[in-house]
Amino acid sequence: MTRESMAYDLVVVGGGPAGLATAIRARQLAAERGLEVSVCVLEKGSEIGAHILSGAVIDPRALAELFPDWRERGAPLAQPVTEDRFLFLSAGGATKVPDWLLPACFRNHGYYVASLGNLCRWLAREAEALGVEIYPGFAAAEVLFDEGGRVMGVATGDAGVGRDGQRTARYAPGMELHAKYTVFAEGCRGHLGKGLQERFALREGRDPAVYGLGLKELWEIDPARHRPGLVIHGAGWPLDDATYGGSWMYHLEDNRVSVGLVVGLGYANPYLSPFEEFQRLKTHPAYRGFLEGGRRLAYGARAINAGGLQALPKLAFPGGVLVGDDAGFLNAARVKGSHAALKSGMLAAGALVQALAAGRERDEVAEYAAAFEASWLHDELHRARNFKPLMARGLAAGSLLVGIDQVVFGGRAPWTLHHPGPDHAQLRPAAECRPIDYPKPDGALTFDRLSSVFVSNVAHEEDQPAHLTLKDPAVPVAVNLARYAGPEARYCPAGVYEFVTEGQNPRLVINAQNCVHCKTCDIKDPTQNIHWVVPEGGGGPNYPDM
Repeated sequence: MTRESMAYDLVVVGGGPAGLATAIRARQLAAERGLEVSVCVLEKGSEIGAHILSGAVIDPRALAELFPDWRERGAPLAQPVTEDRFLFLSAGGATKVPDWLLPACFRNHGYYVASLGNLCRWLAREAEALGVEIYPGFAAAEVLFDEGGRVMGVATGDAGVGRDGQRTARYAPGMELHAKYTVFAEGCRGHLGKGLQERFALREGRDPAVYGLGLKELWEIDPARHRPGLVIHGAGWPLDDATYGGSWMYHLEDNRVSVGLVVGLGYANPYLSPFEEFQRLKTHPAYRGFLEGGRRLAYGARAINAGGLQALPKLAFPGGVLVGDDAGFLNAARVKGSHAALKSGMLAAGALVQALAAGRERDEVAEYAAAFEASWLHDELHRARNFKPLMARGLAAGSLLVGIDQVVFGGRAPWTLHHPGPDHAQLRPAAECRPIDYPKPDGALTFDRLSSVFVSNVAHEEDQPAHLTLKDPAVPVAVNLARYAGPEARYCPAGVYEFVTEGQNPRLVINAQNCVHCKTCDIKDPTQNIHWVVPEGGGGPNYPDM
């Protein structure tokens, strides 16, 4: 079968905040200029918002630039922040940082506790009202290049290919979407963006990208324990001093709270399990007191960029740009990325519409990077650039140094620190590390992986090739199990990877149907043998209100 094709001025890959902001701003600017700019958004989730997961405390600065009347339009930001608490946690207690000592990056008054997924659903409706075409359930599986090696669009994946790689009765070929410019807004560790960074050497001269894994649950709690607008951030336990990370609890409206843990993926001990650390976190008195007697509604996990300004790749290349977390615009110091994603998309849209108005296509839109460097977003990320390198020195020393960097220098110290190396290179051999004994889940406050995956509403077409591919199928046993005690069975938050023994021969089983698309395996695999590719469109988690 031959692929059909459709042509647009702009094709946007990803229906998250960055992709939707790009599409919306492009249509707004085109209307101001009297231009007709056709825009299409592809989203691999079953609907807009299905794969969106964030804490989230939302800074509305960028949203107000995109829609100054966002309140009147009904944007789902209903719960303003009412109180900030920053806690240093020990195994049995917590020390609250006095408000007067709290750096500005942890002050959240004027912001909103909300569901980023619901905000994206609202943005999608606004985008469609402006004439943007949105296609959920269509996964961009391949970048298309013209005869000059420039990006000319993307192709969606074929449907109906069986587990054995053969076409089934429901086979349907993918579609090609051609564009004058293609915007890659896939989120953290986007698999097309990863390939483009390699092809066009976009990371040359940059620090390595470094990441965290965010694990989140949404709970409905006892109304007597609910504090609408309360924002809690925690550091320390259950992680040790050498492991970067932090916890949160955000009180939304309607007796709901989000609770979660971010674990830096540069950790060294292969026995560490981010999922189990998160379950332990909820037993701490600072969190247990709110959750007891409540009901878990949803669970999810997602990798986040934490590299900051010095780890941003080159943003433009012939025929396309990277926006949002596909590039890495998250501000780790503020634990916020949605405002940065929105702003990056708006900046890209401005540069792209300018290029289209000049009759250009498929060239390198350098104006995007120039606009970013002149923006408040660049200034914000510049002030936060030393946060992650400082915190890599350990919780105690890092917290002191971050305080000096942010309070004394205001983030404008005359030096820039760098990351030690990629996360996958930080694991030490299992023989050099101590195993961690995690308690069994109680089914009320703490849970196992499979019951957690169930409430993430994961669904994949079962008869399809595994989208978690191995470059060399011998490596998991010969190297990862032998040298690192099989860390993929622990770093995956969804029980995708497990080692089973048949006779004397262990082997790796990949339960691809459990995958929540967090991308941790693609990042943390010590041999970089796992390569994440998109499954059929519409597969993966279906997050409600996350």
